Amino acid sequence: MDHVQAMAFVRTHGIVLASAKGPFPRLTDAIAGEPVRGSWWGHPKGKEIFRILRGVAESDDVLVCRLYGGKVTYVHRQLWPALVRAAAHFKPEQLAKLREEHTVSGKHITHETAYPGWVPEETRVAAGKLTESEALEQLGQCADA
Repeated sequence: MDHVQAMAFVRTHGIVLASAKGPFPRLTDAIAGEPVRGSWWGHPKGKEIFRILRGVAESDDVLVCRLYGGKVTYVHRQLWPALVRAAAHFKPEQLAKLREEHTVSGKHITHETAYPGWVPEETRVAAGKLTESEALEQLGQCADA
């Protein structure tokens, strides 16, 4: 799987988990082409998984947050209006945008943009056109989880 295929995977599913187990597809499994047991770092495709996860996380079409169970979750832009409309069903920390920085020393720092600070105006407008039930229906398992 390459970056384009990974983005298509996120777009198709709308909500995916990076590597955690849960009710949503796992991007690490899709990249590896098989269920990854244990840490994906130890998988033969670990470097490829890292590179593709990082590329997806850097896309302007993907929100990286901790929507499900405190685990890294990717939400495609097409679901952002539904997420904004249904925001009252989530804790603020679930909707914070995450951005990871790799320092020169190799340390990983996670920066958070609190909700709704990351929400583009066009997403706010589109969210305003949805009813709460429409938004929840679009989010499916996410709203239930």
